[in-house]
Amino acid sequence: MQSKNTTNILLVVAIGILLFGSGYRLGEFSTRQSSTSFGNQLSVFGSTSEDVLQNNKNIDFSLFWNVWNKIETKYVDKSKVDKQKMYYGAIQGMVASVEDPYTFFLTPDQNKQSKDDLGGKFEGIGAQLGLKDNRIVVIAPIKDSPAIKAGVQPGDFILKVNNESVKGWTLTQAVSKIRGEKGTKVSLTLERNSKEISLDITRDQIHVASVEVTYETNTDCSSNCQTVANLKLNKFGQTTTDEWETSVREIAQKWKNKEIAGMVLDVRYNPGGYLEGAVYIASEFLPKGKVVVKQESTVNGSKIYNVEREGMLLDIPLTVIINGGSASASEILAGALRDHNRAKLIGEKSFGKGSVQEALDLTNGAGLHVTVAKWILPKGDWIMGKGIEPQIKVTNVIKEGETLQRADDAQLNKAIEIATQ
Repeated sequence: MQSKNTTNILLVVAIGILLFGSGYRLGEFSTRQSSTSFGNQLSVFGSTSEDVLQNNKNIDFSLFWNVWNKIETKYVDKSKVDKQKMYYGAIQGMVASVEDPYTFFLTPDQNKQSKDDLGGKFEGIGAQLGLKDNRIVVIAPIKDSPAIKAGVQPGDFILKVNNESVKGWTLTQAVSKIRGEKGTKVSLTLERNSKEISLDITRDQIHVASVEVTYETNTDCSSNCQTVANLKLNKFGQTTTDEWETSVREIAQKWKNKEIAGMVLDVRYNPGGYLEGAVYIASEFLPKGKVVVKQESTVNGSKIYNVEREGMLLDIPLTVIINGGSASASEILAGALRDHNRAKLIGEKSFGKGSVQEALDLTNGAGLHVTVAKWILPKGDWIMGKGIEPQIKVTNVIKEGETLQRADDAQLNKAIEIATQ
């Protein structure tokens, strides 16, 4: 008998955006279940061979075993015939047949890495990956990571990993190839502005804080410059709520003492994470009862997520900065604040990830992320593939070979200006 314990989360598991060593979650369920093992001939996670055959009478599974046998007996290099790899490869092919980049199978190692990502611990090069026009693209390198030190930039397309073409790869495949132990090296071939760039990067331990707070003034301001709290929200992970609580108490106290004139919430390059995190953070700024997000599903039924707590920042002037790296949970947060006229959105169009994945734990630590629903913003927008347009569009100009400096951050300057008006 299977046991099933489902917890609502907004995993970008959901996005298929994965860190170059970290996972971009965008789904919204984390399900743990015990499953039957791969039996004598056929056992599909939670179903016996008899169940599966009964439900698929028109499928001749003998073809599968015939091919399996031919590979085992005829392939020239027996060292390459790994039954465990064949087994997982067959499952990955089955899942890939639905042609949804956000529905994918994870081997035990990949599933563990995926969980570690949301816990903020992993080894790799430290960058976020996404899909654009079915190509693997860099969403953003992480602050102080090997990727950023080596010169990786947002918008770089990945062409090769260790001289192996990534054409046809899934995001999980790319992550597994790029990720690796601290001290080891990986070679990336990138495409930037139609030019190829090759970089050798030494992997390291990557540390990603969910929340970073600074106090800023507009660098364009010349007199009577007002200070705002600038809260950078990097992800919606396992530690986000605790980090958020600590930071928000500090901001609330400064607002009460009139030490700050407003607040900027920066979700640029935030790939998403747990759904509950998005709802919880939106509840800091919205009154009880307000709709944060709606979920529509023919599988699990529809659901509305409302504000259910009293926030500490209900009246602070607020602006939100978004860009093409803002996805999933961060789009839910930004969209809800926009739809309820609680904040102006500054920056560039967001990524556009509007589907929901269910993350299941399977036999022996394997995992499955499967699309089960779509999420809708409070006013009815489904932003899949479209993203959210900012109300005030501002583009940062970054010089070739450089990273963005505070003085050149026009988006943050505009957000501070609007928050302090």
